[in-house]
Parts: sequence; structure tokens; C-alpha cells
Amino acid sequence: MIALFRLLARVPLPLMHALGRALGWLVWWLAPGYRRRFRANAQAAGLSPAQWRPAIGAAGAMAAELPWLWARPAGESVLPKVLRWEGLEAFEAALAERRGVIMIVPHLGSWEMYGQAVGERFLKDHGPLTALFRPARKKWMADLVAGSRDRPGLRTLPTTVKGVRGLMRTLKEGGYTGILPDQVPPKGQGVWAPFLGRPAYTMTLLPRLAQTTGARVFLGVCERLPRGRGYVIRFEPFDGTALNDPKATPEAAAAAMNEGIERLIRSLPGQYVWDYARHKEPREEMEVAEGAA
Repeated sequence: MIALFRLLARVPLPLMHALGRALGWLVWWLAPGYRRRFRANAQAAGLSPAQWRPAIGAAGAMAAELPWLWARPAGESVLPKVLRWEGLEAFEAALAERRGVIMIVPHLGSWEMYGQAVGERFLKDHGPLTALFRPARKKWMADLVAGSRDRPGLRTLPTTVKGVRGLMRTLKEGGYTGILPDQVPPKGQGVWAPFLGRPAYTMTLLPRLAQTTGARVFLGVCERLPRGRGYVIRFEPFDGTALNDPKATPEAAAAAMNEGIERLIRSLPGQYVWDYARHKEPREEMEVAEGAA
């Protein structure tokens, strides 16, 4: 599989995106369970078919770009693929304050491209982007993904108490991080809060990091442009909400965070991962990394 990914990484990205969109529609028609979950989540959010249907092909494009993002030759930059940066001035100003910056980056657009491009762009002046990372269970996948994280501008920490403490230290020293907030955290590491029309068990780690460290918070997304024309990366300041308020309850902070994420998703519904079972019950987990925050 690793050899296959390296081979596919040499295929031009526009062609991979086109093939990926075809794959996305093939999976849609061949997997009824996937289709039901996808449609149910989008309809619960109150979206019309015209709004969510492009996400079917986008899911395939997301998968098709992974070989290039994970297995391209060492030293090959992602930055030429980013055609435009929006909100860059506010983001750079926040980094310059040296208070720490947290980027809320949901499963929208190309979050893998987002992390690599942001880390690469700001490495020289602000060091690498630091993120928590849980290795995949399968060895070949773990090796492949680990290689993708071993890129200039990226630094990973384990999803453990030690890792969270390292992330807090990074923020207090003026560093920056990106967190995927729209996953279901283990039981005891979240609260129930509204999200896309239904209650969702929502992480409390991100709000606690913001409240404990005083870091600035931004919403972030990397939009995949049509016909393989590249990407647009956007930063939106997200300060002044219950998410940043140390006096806010965990429920209020989680609701504020979800409101911002939902607004971002509704601005680009054709590139959200609608099949994810975001509203399921949390699972048990022995190690609670949240305790460090």
C-alpha cells in the first residue's frame, strides 16, 4: 500500500481529484448504509440536496489527494497549490502577539493541506505547527501517516496527558496549533451541545486550552477549488465568545464552539464530511487526556 501511495503521488493532482470525484459517486451508489447516514446528517442540518450533493464527489476528491499529501517526494512544497490566503493579516498579527493561537479546523475541505501549508508558511518566523496525533491501528497505515506528519513545519504530540501538557506549554510560549473539533471524544472528555440540528457529544479540550492559556482562536478552512485549480486557505478570528471565557460553563463553551463550526460548514456545505456519525454516543476510554487541561 505504501508503494501504491508513492506511485499515485506522482499523478497530477487535478487528475487525481477528477478520479476521486468519480470514486465518491461510485461509493455513494454502492454503499446504502453510507448513503443513508450521509443524507440523514445533511437533512437534519436543514440543507437542500443542491447544497449537499457536491459533497459526494468531494469525499472522493479528499481521498484521492491523500497520496500526494502523504507520500510526495521529500522537499516538495505544498505552497504553490495554495492560490489565495484570506484573513492572513489578522492571523499574522495574532501570531506576532506571542499569546498562542488555536485554529479550529473541522472536517471541511482539505484539512490535511491546511495543516501542511500553514506549518510550512510560518515555520521560519514562528516555528512548526504543533498538533495532537493518534497513530492508526494498522501498521502500514501508521507508517504511511507518520511519514506525512514528518514534514517541515509540522510537529506532533501523542494524544495523552503528556501530549496535552506539551500542547499547553507550546501555546503559553506563543506557539500555534490546529485541532479537529468535530469528532466524538471519549466518554468523560466532552459535553452534549447543539450541532447541525441535533445534540452532539462535543470535546471540552479545545475550550479549556483557550481559557487556560489565553490563546487567540481562529476558525480555519482550506477550500478545494474545482477542476484541480488549487486551494484557498481562510482564517476567521473567533475571540470574544463563551469559548474563550474562563467563567463560562463547559456546555456554554462547547455550544459557542459548535456554533462557529456550523457557520463555517454552512458556508461550504459541498465539502463537509457528512457521512461521519457525529451524533453517536461516546465510547469508553481508559486514558483521559482531558485531565491535563
